[in-house]
Amino acid sequence: MKNILLATALLSIAAFAAGCKPSTETDRVAAQFDKAKARAEDAAQSMKDFAYAQKTEFVAKMQSQLTAINRDVDQLSAKIERSSDAAKAEAKPKLEALREQAAKMNKQLDDARNATTSTWDKVKTDSGRAYDALKDDFKRARQWASDKIAP
Repeated sequence: MKNILLATALLSIAAFAAGCKPSTETDRVAAQFDKAKARAEDAAQSMKDFAYAQKTEFVAKMQSQLTAINRDVDQLSAKIERSSDAAKAEAKPKLEALREQAAKMNKQLDDARNATTSTWDKVKTDSGRAYDALKDDFKRARQWASDKIAP
């Protein structure tokens, strides 16, 4: 009887201890989750680093595009100068607005040149938007000039 009682007590203690021990399956899932999370964070950082590494190329491309638009604005301005006084007067604010936007774009490019890894995404997005707005406004100004000024 004493042996049965002792055996039952030992089995009860073993069952209790086994029940308190965390499941090895749960441990494996948690470890896999932690590894996956670490890999995802590493991948995200790698993508940021890659995008930031492209900064020089982005700035050079945007500078080239801005130079081309400035050249086109100068050509449009020369065309307007050869037109009537009324067209010149109407075109003057449009040209000034384009030149102001080009100046803002130059500032955006300076910001892009000086961007850090943490600010790069925002600066890149802002620069892209500023360039798109300048390009669209230039297209509208060129269309206006084509409509108002004889070739």
